[in-house]
Amino acid sequence: MINFKKMKICVVTPNFTIAGVPLAQIRFARAFANKGHDVDLIVGYIAPKYNFPDVNNVRLIHLNRQQVRGMLLPLIGYLKKNKPDIVFSAEDHLNTITLFATIFSGSKTKISCSSRVTPFDTYSNILFSKRWILKQLMRMVMPRANVLTCVSKDMVEQYKTVFNSSPHVCVYNIVVDQHSQKKMQEPVDGNWFIDKSEPVIVAAGRLAPWKGFTDLILAIKELTKSRVARLVIFGDGPMRGELQTLIGELELNSVVKLFGYVENPLKYFSRADVFVLSSYVEGLPNVLIEAMMCGCTPVSTDCPTGPREVLQDDKYGYLVPVNDPVAMAAGIEKALESPISKTLLKEAISSFSEDAVINRHFEVLGINSSEANT
Repeated sequence: MINFKKMKICVVTPNFTIAGVPLAQIRFARAFANKGHDVDLIVGYIAPKYNFPDVNNVRLIHLNRQQVRGMLLPLIGYLKKNKPDIVFSAEDHLNTITLFATIFSGSKTKISCSSRVTPFDTYSNILFSKRWILKQLMRMVMPRANVLTCVSKDMVEQYKTVFNSSPHVCVYNIVVDQHSQKKMQEPVDGNWFIDKSEPVIVAAGRLAPWKGFTDLILAIKELTKSRVARLVIFGDGPMRGELQTLIGELELNSVVKLFGYVENPLKYFSRADVFVLSSYVEGLPNVLIEAMMCGCTPVSTDCPTGPREVLQDDKYGYLVPVNDPVAMAAGIEKALESPISKTLLKEAISSFSEDAVINRHFEVLGINSSEANT
């Protein structure tokens, strides 16, 4: 019989918002704690307007540092005092700070750094620009990392281009876990999700230009020429007023709602028919996988990076061109007419489960997963 090796694990994330990276890191910390490990979750800053999710059996350490660079000294102190076996960091700015902290503290801990967005938006070749300086700093400390990961295979190839055949490998985020599946069952408000007299389409994300919500609203206008359906967009951001004006101009107030920020969109996803990702660029869209977990048939732009990888071309959903509302409307109509079966959706998200992701992390770190898991 193999004895379980309990490890001291630290998961680090910068500012907490209702967004992909911090939520993924919270799931990650919970998953390690569920397997019996001693887990610290370090968060740079938690804005007062947000309620931090429940993290039972995880020690939350709030550094109260709004700037990522302000996390350097506290991380050095943490590493010297707590001596974790593994540190998991996410996002390139924080990865750089974490690696510097590890070097300055003299820590021997294993470091795994995950990149979550395309390097073309993070680094630059323009001399002495902020993104160029970050690139030089990362190049300097990169050898200290035991593992460098990306959340999609396409992103790995991008990093190999930016850093001349870098050692990055693909390891997905945890999306499918017990906590999320429980949240799917919570009661909802909103008549559209209760009476379901018409199909409901959902989307979610920051109301910002790169999310493509203007295209989605235009696509719904196109869709109304052939059928009735309702769209609900969850999230807030700088484009809310502009999007609301567009909805009014297109006379879509009766079929499109900007629902704003909600702590638990999963309970709405589980009562919807189709989820649309309208983005121009992504890392690997957790929200797309969450919607598939909830049973939504996915429609996604074929943006870099992630959607084509998740949907396996058109096996698990419908891919449409970026910035093409007419094609998006056609994709939504296909999804409503020919939804993806629950069996196929379950198959599609299996790589994003707790066990699959943790075992993959242990594999690339050279840790025997059978000894590290209960």
